[in-house]
Formats: sequence, C-alpha cells, structure tokens
Amino acid sequence: MPLAPELARNRDVRLQMPNASKTVPDRPIVIVGGGPAGLTAALELARIGRQVLVLEAGPRVGGLSQTVEHNGFRFDIGGHRFFSKIPAVTQMWRSVMGSDFIRRPRLSRIFYNGKFFDYPLKPMNALKGLGPFRSVGILTSYAIAQMRPIEPEVSFEDWVTNRFGKRLYRTFFKTYTEKVWGIPCTALSARWAAQRIMGLSLATAVLNMLAPARNRQSGKTIKTLIDEFEYPRLGPGMMWEAFAREVERNGGEVRLNAKVTRIIHDGKRVDAVEIESNGQRTIQKVADVISTMPLRHLVRSLGEQVPPSVRDAAQRLKYRDFLTVALIVNQREVFPDNWIYIHDPSVKVGRIQNFKNWSPEMVPDESKTCLGLEYFCTVGDEIWSQSEEDLLKLGTKELATIGLISPEKVEGGAIVHAPKAYPIYDEHYEAALGIIRPYIDSFQNLMTIGRNGTHTYNNQDHSMVMGMLAVRNLVLGAKHDLWNLDGKDEYLEEVGEGSGGASIDLRELAASQPDVPTPKFLAAVESQGVTHTTTVH
Repeated sequence: MPLAPELARNRDVRLQMPNASKTVPDRPIVIVGGGPAGLTAALELARIGRQVLVLEAGPRVGGLSQTVEHNGFRFDIGGHRFFSKIPAVTQMWRSVMGSDFIRRPRLSRIFYNGKFFDYPLKPMNALKGLGPFRSVGILTSYAIAQMRPIEPEVSFEDWVTNRFGKRLYRTFFKTYTEKVWGIPCTALSARWAAQRIMGLSLATAVLNMLAPARNRQSGKTIKTLIDEFEYPRLGPGMMWEAFAREVERNGGEVRLNAKVTRIIHDGKRVDAVEIESNGQRTIQKVADVISTMPLRHLVRSLGEQVPPSVRDAAQRLKYRDFLTVALIVNQREVFPDNWIYIHDPSVKVGRIQNFKNWSPEMVPDESKTCLGLEYFCTVGDEIWSQSEEDLLKLGTKELATIGLISPEKVEGGAIVHAPKAYPIYDEHYEAALGIIRPYIDSFQNLMTIGRNGTHTYNNQDHSMVMGMLAVRNLVLGAKHDLWNLDGKDEYLEEVGEGSGGASIDLRELAASQPDVPTPKFLAAVESQGVTHTTTVH
C-alpha cells in the first residue's frame, strides 16, 4: 500500500503539530514539475484529500522518465529499469499499473575497441575480447591497487581505480565516463562513483560471473548486476501518465505547458507563483510549494531578494545535457540487448537503446525496430545545435560504423533534446549546495525535491522516496532531511529479497551512508599534512 493511508490515520497528529501544513481555503499546494518526485508527492496529497496543483512546464509528464511517440513508435528519454529495494515504491508502482507492469529480462553489453563485451563480465567472453596478455595485466593492476590504494579517494578515477585497478579503469570506465560528462574523470567527484556503482568491484563482478546463483542466495543483488527488472508495457511514460490521471481522479489538477517563472514571497513564506502558459502570465496563490525545478532556476525565480552569495552559488551548479536520436529501422532484429554502452572513442554516441527489447509493444510493426542513440552534450555545443536532418544522418552513420545496421535500412526518426538531464558532481557543487540549502530551508512553506531539485544524480525510485517523505514533512510535521538522502545509496544499489510491507526503513537508509570525501574532510586531511595522490582540476 502507498503511504497515503498512514497519513490519513494520522490526521489528528497533524493538527497538533505547529510546523505541519494547514489547509488554506482556495489555495492549493503547488507542485512545480510533473516528474517522478512531483507526481508521487501529488498523488499522496490528493489521496488524503488535500488540494493539489501540479505545474509541468513541458507537454508531457514524467520528466526524464517520459515516453515519446513518433508515428506509433514509442521511445524513452534514456533507459529506465523499474527496480527498487523500497517496498513502498514497488507497491505504489504495481497499485497504479496493475497488469500493465511486466517483467523483462535484462541484457546489456559494452562496445569497445571494435568488439562487444558481455556485461556482467563472462570469463571466456572477456578473455577472448581482451586477449590473455591484457587480461593478465588487468589482474596485476588490480592486485597493485589492493596493496597500494589511493588515499583519500577524491575523484571518480581514484574510486574506480581502487576497486578495479588502473588498467581496467582505463579500459572500461574512463572513455565512457568522460564521454558522458564532458570533463576529465579527475574532475568528477568520488561521490558520484560511490552513489552509482556502490558495492561493485572486480571481486564482486568475478564472483557474480562464476557463481551467480550463490550471489542471489546470499540475499543481496548488486543493482548493476541484476538480470531482470519490471517495466510498463508501453514505456515509463505510461506509468507517470497513469499517476497524473490518478491525481486528477482524486481531485487534484495536473496542468501541462505551465512554466513557473517567478515565486512571490516575503523572505519567509511563499505567497504565490507566476505561471507562464500559452504566452500569458497569471498569478496563482499557494498554501505551500514543493519544487522539483533545477536549483539554479529555483533560486533565479525567487528574485532580487535572494542574497548575492546564494545567487552566485546557484550559478556555479553545472549540468550535463543530452539528446536522443530515435531511428526507425526496417529490420526485425538488430541486436538482443536492452541497450549497449559505447565505450569506443571512434564514435560520439554514448549508449544505444533497443526499445523493442524493453517491451515488444513499444514498436507497432514487429518487422521493424526502433533504436535510440543517446548523445551526451551541453546546450549550445556542436551536437546540441545540429539540425534534425544532420542528427539523423549522424546516428545512421555511427550505427553503420559500429556494424549494427546497413544505412539503407533506416526509414526515418525523431530527435528529443533533454536539457539539464544530469547534475554534475564537480569540485564546486558541494560548497555551492552548502550556501544554497540554508537559504531555501529558511522558507516556512517551500521544499525542494527530486534529481534537479536537490542536485542529486539519483534514480526515479529515489525521487519517489523524496516525494513521499516531503509529504510526511508537510502534512505530519516530520523532519526528514530531504537534501541528504543522496548519500543513502545502499538501499538503491543493493536489493534484498523478502522484505515485505510498505514501509521506508529510515534506519537502514541512515546506516547505508557511503564514505565519500567532503570539503570539510579534505580540509582536515590537508591540515594534517597529507597530500593528495590525485589533483582535482
């Protein structure tokens, strides 16, 4: 069951809490953004009878989890496996989707140096692809890393090298990671690695490939190594469209193409938001605001009252953008994977999705295939600025270069741009958040959640947890620290079986905080005269 019944049972408690939100006549709780975090919060509120208004700037709900349709072909903005350790999340998914939530096999590979490598690694496949001499070199490099690890772990390069060795890092991590982020791995924070691939090392990867059954029986499965996941039969957008309908069925409103351009406040409370829609601007009074918009935009929308130090900090936050080139291919089968990671530097594409293998119903004609080529870029750069025609040509050419299709098989396609898709964990972001957070927290009726709302590179189930806990804070007067959920990575990256129930075990979340460097920690290290083995540029 979702969390709403618990909130309903605690209405008397809510009324006794001075910090809890109280209903203001004719003023809804406004949620800025119709992605997973925002819609989860909206649904929880609507189910307990609160007046809620979701304002989504785009034409579709779902954020990065939306599904786009082109001539009957459906494709995702990135791949989205539905897989979570939190029962409250999985039960909410299933309660909304019912039989439309299907179980799918997971298969992915790496393309590197003109060859395909199975992932998770398989001994004979890796040996054949790398060759015996390189394989011995990788194992030797791994042994050296275990004997002389880099301390402290400051960068992504440090973190991965300590767990895989320098040779394997350079082979399977460096090229792809720098393609995704557009910056050197030495400038990417170790926190990102700790969050995204926590629990995985060469040893666990080898154990998984040698004895996968034993790994499953142990009660924990590293998320990176799962071989099965759930998925809406028409893509993740189907899920969030169903969430939006459920919000409205319970009396809430979801308004599309409604961009919040200004937040009107007195420095302590938000009174209203300015909405731009169809070329017109209107003012909407609010009881409370839950924002999922990028922090940089949120700070800007608060106006000139924002202290200069906070405005400057928000401007230092950086983002990575990407676009999807969806190509319709006149070929029944192209490759068996859900997606392929393209580590090879000979092409610009970073990852290739095969949407037919996510769900056959994503493709209306079984004799054809829809492939999604993901290009990681920055707004205004060469790739982002190319015309649709040029991008379709680029995608077709690169598929042929890799050897996946013949160019004449491509029948057309579509382009979708995704700005601010990934918050960047560079050397400045934590210090910037340390300035922004106290200012946002000083407002009595403003909360920020979600990937961009907290500048956290998380998954959709993590964003949903943020939405659930935000409602608890708002309605029950709870004090959950939504900013620091980004460190509780074990509950996302390792999956235990048989947990049952629909609760969020906050003790487990707190206990799963990974050891990652912070500015305060690094300053303490430097004060003791310890030098870094890696320079962060």
